[in-house]
Amino acid sequence: MSEGRIVEDSTADTMRVVNVSGELGAIRSPLASGPSALTPAQWGMIVFLASEVAFFGTLIAVYFHYLGKDETGPTPEVLSLPLVICTTICLLSSSVTVHQAERALGSGSRAGFLRWWSATILLGIVFLLGTAYEWHNLIHEYGLTISRNLFGTTYYTLVGFHALHVTVGVLVMLTVLGLTLTRARLASSAPQLVSWYWHFVDGVWVVVFTVVYVVGR
Repeated sequence: MSEGRIVEDSTADTMRVVNVSGELGAIRSPLASGPSALTPAQWGMIVFLASEVAFFGTLIAVYFHYLGKDETGPTPEVLSLPLVICTTICLLSSSVTVHQAERALGSGSRAGFLRWWSATILLGIVFLLGTAYEWHNLIHEYGLTISRNLFGTTYYTLVGFHALHVTVGVLVMLTVLGLTLTRARLASSAPQLVSWYWHFVDGVWVVVFTVVYVVGR
């Protein structure tokens, strides 16, 4: 690693290392332990994710409540399990790549961070494209729209809100990528907070996939 400048941050109990090449890493202080080590931004993200748990929990409960109560089709049998398995693999793989991006950033490897971060974005986009393709088939081949029946309404609401969260995550990661490429000023905690959000989105999908495509069918 090239010679750099170390700046102490007593409020976050970290030392930020900024290299002359523009690389940045974060070293956790040995004194940072326990709940008090969390920064206000980290606490904010935890509270936000907790509210999101309640939000998705409500959507899943509503989906279960109305499942099987339609008098007319289409029914959950029209869902394409092979396609969704492929997109699920892509999304869950993105949790691995975003973790590798965090590790690369922590070790001061800008190139490694950019590589793994870009891979995460690509996997997220593939997931969204797969979802769009699935919806296209459901609408044009089976006539399943959000207003067709109870299944259509609850399905598109639950899966759609998750897709919206993935879209937001991809857009934020693209912003971080752009700032990193242009060497603009970027908070050292930003990639970590984004990765927390992304892991949460992936975890929610595991539950949604199980409810909609396994149990619900």
